[in-house]
Amino acid sequence: MNAAPVVYAGSFDPVTNGHADIARRARDVFGSVIVLLIANANKHPLFSEDERFLLLQQTFKDEPGIRVERAGGLLTDFLKKHGLRVLVRGVRGPADVAHEMLNAHYNKKFYPLVETVFLPGRAEYAFLSSSAVREAVGYGADVSDLVPPCVAQALAQKAKN
Repeated sequence: MNAAPVVYAGSFDPVTNGHADIARRARDVFGSVIVLLIANANKHPLFSEDERFLLLQQTFKDEPGIRVERAGGLLTDFLKKHGLRVLVRGVRGPADVAHEMLNAHYNKKFYPLVETVFLPGRAEYAFLSSSAVREAVGYGADVSDLVPPCVAQALAQKAKN
């Protein structure tokens, strides 16, 4: 019997090499992962939802065991609807752990069957975040070693406009 995929959800604005690493490691541990683009009303994205979805699809296009989907509303509603019970979250340090523990608590409250598994980020991605990438690009920095090639191209195009 094949186990259900785990879910790695985020706003991915933009997807970074750290995100891609967590998705691949989750796939390697659990067999399959859904990388779920989910809206975050508290964020003001650089890329539209359609652009982020396309960038995620391009990032993982040749990756067996990784499927890209998107959803609106509560993450737990998506999980319930699809009978999924495991969330994977990447954590870079103590601040991420505190934030993700709070999210795990609320996810468990809204969907008691869900379990959250934390994967520590690799050392080379310890300080990598989408917001840092966006800020660096705003100042004209080359971030091509921090993001997948398709994202580097999309960021360069945004910077031109």
